[in-house]
Amino acid sequence: MKKLLNTLYVTTPESYLSLDGENVVILKDDAPIMRIPLHNLEGIVTFGYTGASPALMGACASHGISLAFLTAHGRFLAEVQGETHGNVLLRRAQYRAADDDARALEIAKNILIGKMHNSRWVLERCVRDHAERLDAERVKRSSRFIADALDGVREAETHGTLLGVEGEAAARYFSVFDDLILQNKDAFFFKERSRRPPLDKVNALLSFIYTLLAKDTASALSAVGLDPFVGFLHKDRPGRRSLALDIMEELRAPFADRFVLTLINTRQLDGGSFESRENGAVLLRDDARKAVLTAWQTRKREEIVHPFLKEKIAWGLVAHVQAMLLARFLRGDLEAYPPFMWK
Repeated sequence: MKKLLNTLYVTTPESYLSLDGENVVILKDDAPIMRIPLHNLEGIVTFGYTGASPALMGACASHGISLAFLTAHGRFLAEVQGETHGNVLLRRAQYRAADDDARALEIAKNILIGKMHNSRWVLERCVRDHAERLDAERVKRSSRFIADALDGVREAETHGTLLGVEGEAAARYFSVFDDLILQNKDAFFFKERSRRPPLDKVNALLSFIYTLLAKDTASALSAVGLDPFVGFLHKDRPGRRSLALDIMEELRAPFADRFVLTLINTRQLDGGSFESRENGAVLLRDDARKAVLTAWQTRKREEIVHPFLKEKIAWGLVAHVQAMLLARFLRGDLEAYPPFMWK
C-alpha cells in the first residue's frame, strides 16, 4: 500500500523553488520564506510558475516526488517525474488492452458503471439527509434515470453508444446539481457545466478540484507502473492523461463534487472568494485557493471503507487502490476491473 504522505502546494505569487541539501526552499525576492525536508513530501504543486531549479527537479525525480506546475488559477501546465515504476510487461498488457476494442469497451463499461452508481448515490444521500430542503421528487427522478441508464451501459456494443448513454446520464445528474446547494444561494448557483473557462463560482470550484484530482490520479497510476496517457474510455490525444481521466470518473461525484458542496453548504467560501475576468471567466482568489487547498488535504485524510477491499483507507488513497486493482486485472490476477462503488 502506498503511504499517503504530504503534498506541498505553493501559492505564493512570484515564488521560486530551489534545493538546499535535502530540503526544498521557497524563495521570494531571493529571500527564503519556507524550507521543507524532501523526505516529508510525495508531491509538490506550484501555482503561477516562476521557476524551479534544475537541482530541485533532479532531486524530486530521484526521490519519486512529482513536481507539477499549474497556472495561478489551476490549469495544468506540466509535471516533472522520475523513472517509471513497475515493469514493461504491465505497460505492454495495458497497450494491448487499449488496442483491443472489445476489451477496452468492457473496461470502459466498468468505469462508467462505477461513475453512474456513485453519481446516483450522491443524489440519493442528499434526498435522504435533506429531503425537507429540496425538491426531493425532482432529484429522485434524475436518480431513477441514471439507474435505468446503467442498463444502457451494460448493453452498449460500441464506444460511441457508451459515450452517448454516459452523456445523457451526466446531463441529468448536473440538471439537479443546483438543488444540492443548500446554503449561500444568493452567491452560488449552478445552471450547467462550463469548463474553459468556468462561467460561475460553482464551476470554478469544480474545475479547480477536478484538476487536483486528475493530478493525484495520474500520480497513482504512475506509481503502480501504468501509463496515465493511455486510456480505455478516453481515447488517446496528445498531452491528455486519458487513463487518469478514466479512473477519476469514478471519483468525481463522491469525492470531488461532494467536497465542493461541503465547501458551499458549510459557508467556508462566499461570493467574495472569487474574481471575474473580461472574458466571463470566474476564478478563485489567491486567499480562497489556499483555504480550499487546506480543506482538500483534510478531506483526503478522512477514512472510508473501500467497497472492494473491505478495508478502511483514507480518501486520498482511493485512486491508488483503483490503480492497483486495474494493474492486477491487466496482469490477469482478476477476472474484471472492479470499479469504485461508493454508497
